[in-house]
Amino acid sequence: MKSIRKTFGGVTALDDVDFDLYPGEVHCLVGENGAGKSTLIKILSGAQRPDRGNIYLFGEEYDYFTPDQAIRKGVATIYQDIELIDSLTVAENIFLGNEIKNKMGRVNFKEENKQARELMDSLEVDISEEAKVEELSPADQQTLQVVKALHLDAKILIMDEPTSSLGIDETEALMNLVKELASHDIGIIYISHYIEEVFEIGDRITVLKDGKKVNTYSVEDVGFETITKSMIGRKREQFFERDKIDIGDKVLEVKNLNLPGVVEDVSFDLHRGEILGFGGIVGAGRSELMNLIFGSYTKESGSIKLNGEVIDHETPTKAIKNGLAMIPEDRSDLGLFTLRPLLENVALVNNEKYKILNHREEKKLSREMIDKLEIVTEGLDQSVNQLSGGNQQKTIVARWLLSEAEVFIFDEPTKGIDIGAKDRIHALIVELAKQGKGILMVSSDMPELISMSDRIAIMREHTLTEIVDADSVEEHDLIEHFLGVNTNGGNGNV
Repeated sequence: MKSIRKTFGGVTALDDVDFDLYPGEVHCLVGENGAGKSTLIKILSGAQRPDRGNIYLFGEEYDYFTPDQAIRKGVATIYQDIELIDSLTVAENIFLGNEIKNKMGRVNFKEENKQARELMDSLEVDISEEAKVEELSPADQQTLQVVKALHLDAKILIMDEPTSSLGIDETEALMNLVKELASHDIGIIYISHYIEEVFEIGDRITVLKDGKKVNTYSVEDVGFETITKSMIGRKREQFFERDKIDIGDKVLEVKNLNLPGVVEDVSFDLHRGEILGFGGIVGAGRSELMNLIFGSYTKESGSIKLNGEVIDHETPTKAIKNGLAMIPEDRSDLGLFTLRPLLENVALVNNEKYKILNHREEKKLSREMIDKLEIVTEGLDQSVNQLSGGNQQKTIVARWLLSEAEVFIFDEPTKGIDIGAKDRIHALIVELAKQGKGILMVSSDMPELISMSDRIAIMREHTLTEIVDADSVEEHDLIEHFLGVNTNGGNGNV
């Protein structure tokens, strides 16, 4: 892949990135959340088109692929989320879309089972070809995705966080399978946040940062510290500077909050005027925790106290009445009515105060919010989907500023917005803290997490492992916390 560039609106996801792969090689791709890893592999797999650049595959040059073309050319992708049909058998999933049929045009299930068994035996995979996918463990489902890719005669296998939901023994089994595949000259692109996996399985490591390629290293010639520093590459003085605020009384107390497999035994306190950041790798449970606190998920056990009193809400509606506000990561699907006017989106929560809609009042307050937040719009009647990403985010914030919330949850508050809008959102969060509001902020942006937070809660494997002081922590420290590694005397161990 040569000089690959991809932008989304005003955000550059990939900036002239080069990447290559050899037969039988495991080439690992690492970087912080948002570094551009997923975008790069989506271009190779045909899921997205680059703005410019070229792909050279088996000696032939291409501008882009469609997904079907990529598969036919031997490129298979295994994503973190399982993409199988639960109600079908193992063999039926392997042959899905490429069924074996008899002369009558009917599916020959017996022959599919026979060939599926032969293929899995050749890979030493011990899964019944007749088992339903819903009966398989996560590890067996992930293995089945590999088998399915090989059935399509894949020459390049892209694996995106394949072990994120697996245990230690399951991870080891999958990695042994990856090594076996590489020994048969299959080129493997392996994406992982678990750096110790990268050193165990990889031949080369390419580091991406902010959409750019930092460097490609041979595993034999590089150490853990070099990789983590390459992933960061920033000095603390480059971070956003915010006003520090006197921290007040405890406003929120979460104790032993639990929903098995989603959030497990999480406890923390939040004070008035405090910005408590939440950091961790993708899948650590940060957004799930916020949704559990806001009532989008129903807890199995544990308690939430607001101003010392237990609040028990099973829906977001009740959470709002209890004084919580939520600015979700996915603003289009979860935060906005994109086809409705700006006015309706801003006034939505505030209107709950009235039994009869007060149109004059809602227009007055909405105009005040537009001026206060500097929302660029043609007017109150403009559809929200016509606004920029930054102005859409401001619209959600405007809605909650009109509420009586005491705790504000910001999940990736500046994701996908331009620098100017980013600074304005940061200023608004600080302003809320100055008003004595409690702020919970999830962020994958390391400078944002460190510079905006008073304390940083570390999430790993669905639980909160520790809380650190943001003033005394560096980016490389956070990465080690996120990964649960010990870098003394080696490449790093979880």
